[in-house]
Amino acid sequence: MGERILIIEDEAPIREIIAYQLEKNGFQIMEAADGREGLTKALEHKPDLIILDLMLPELDGFEVLKLLRQRQDIPVVILTARDEEMDKVLGLELGADDYVTKPFSNRELLARIRANLRRLRRQMEDTSKDTIILGDLSIDLNLYQVKKHDHILPLTPREFDLLHYLLDHRGQVISREQLLNQVWGYDFLGDVRTVDVTVRRLREKIEDHPGDPRYILTKRGAGYYIPHVLELR
Repeated sequence: MGERILIIEDEAPIREIIAYQLEKNGFQIMEAADGREGLTKALEHKPDLIILDLMLPELDGFEVLKLLRQRQDIPVVILTARDEEMDKVLGLELGADDYVTKPFSNRELLARIRANLRRLRRQMEDTSKDTIILGDLSIDLNLYQVKKHDHILPLTPREFDLLHYLLDHRGQVISREQLLNQVWGYDFLGDVRTVDVTVRRLREKIEDHPGDPRYILTKRGAGYYIPHVLELR
């Protein structure tokens, strides 16, 4: 059986088209027509990925995402209106892994879903690595978990992947374009602000002082990097 995908979308025609296309490609589908029903199904059934519309009755998509991220790190692809740039940014800040703008092609949505699921499978299958200690951070590459002073930090899968990639290239300044290509795993159709939002969100979780970061630094006009001066073991 294929991976399970939960579609939370109040517009029945859109929900049915997405469900039909995904079922045709071998996925198991669950559906919800409002935010409250969607959150309940997400917490009870723990799907492999969630497609989440932002404009929902009962609970809007932002609230669903916020409540979901307090308990689970399931990959979430949000659906936004093409001209609502702030919706995309806020969705990413709340922990979305990806977004697709309406109207979208089935091919684009399928590509986004498959890319996020491939990343999830790599995380589950990779048991060859151990734990990295970076300053006060303990980064478990098997569990995809980061601890600080023995406290588990609530990183999303995308935030963990971003941290992991920067660790693998410690001391190198990585451009936003390269991060989009390597961390997001395909030719991302959004702009580089996606990277800035994710870095800011990650800093808020791992840094003592996000405005004066220690772990992830910015090279103005060039990109982001983890400095060599930090102890790595």
